[in-house]
Amino acid sequence: MTRPRLPFLRAATRVAAIAATTGVLLAFTPPASAAVPAGRYVALGDSYTAGPLVPTQVDLNCLRSNRNYPSLVAASAGSSSFADVSCSGATTNDILNSGSGYLGISVPPQLAAVTSSTALVTVQIGGNDIGFSGIISDCAEASLSSPFGSPCKDRYTAGGTDQLQARINAAAPKVTTVLQAVHAAAPAARVVVIGYPAILPDSGYGCWPVVPIAYQDVPYLRTVEKSLNSMLASAAAANNATYVDVYTPSIGHDACKSSGTRWVEGLIPENSAAPFHPNAAGEQGMANALLTKLNS
Repeated sequence: MTRPRLPFLRAATRVAAIAATTGVLLAFTPPASAAVPAGRYVALGDSYTAGPLVPTQVDLNCLRSNRNYPSLVAASAGSSSFADVSCSGATTNDILNSGSGYLGISVPPQLAAVTSSTALVTVQIGGNDIGFSGIISDCAEASLSSPFGSPCKDRYTAGGTDQLQARINAAAPKVTTVLQAVHAAAPAARVVVIGYPAILPDSGYGCWPVVPIAYQDVPYLRTVEKSLNSMLASAAAANNATYVDVYTPSIGHDACKSSGTRWVEGLIPENSAAPFHPNAAGEQGMANALLTKLNS
């Protein structure tokens, strides 16, 4: 791939200047020791996995944190070895093929980290395949001229076809290809697909201009995210993988909530995280959801 785009970052820079992020890393209290595979653990995924700008960043090329949910899960599970190869901006193609990161440094295929001895593989991918960055950018800009309308929905459903649903449908076989490749590389591994947490409130019309999405567009984009998660759940079920719902536990922790409550930051982050991305609390929340599922 060419240099990846951090989902939603272009939206922030095109709509408003981003203030310097502030805040401290929230303390993490690991859940009780989970009965998860204690062998080699490999984490694959995009920026929601990597944790861009969440302290401490240990890979600037991929904007990866050592306090993202895979790191928290590996520490809690006592994994015998751990490889986090998630990279901000990644698509399904970057799981299977090499590319380059934000510094222009080559990034091997994420799948290369999955070996025959791997016991656990987590996969969180698909958001960039449907163009999260462009969607948020388009919708945020459209809201400036029509904050009470549905300019984004009108654009993406013009002509009677929902373009975003079509993108989700097109991404489904790509996710399937990734899961099948993971199984082929590690036949004995438990494979887990992670969904995406709530970005917008689960009900109502959002909080424009704090989160610059027009009021009538909020229900539409909420439906889009739920459809994406539903596709990921179906792909997991059809390909011998476990699906972890992180949307439900994130309800009430969306970007419209207070800085101490939210799991996902808004346009101008108040906690250390990239715009419209999980902060430390969000990474912790996803870790807890994953551990709970693995231990069930």
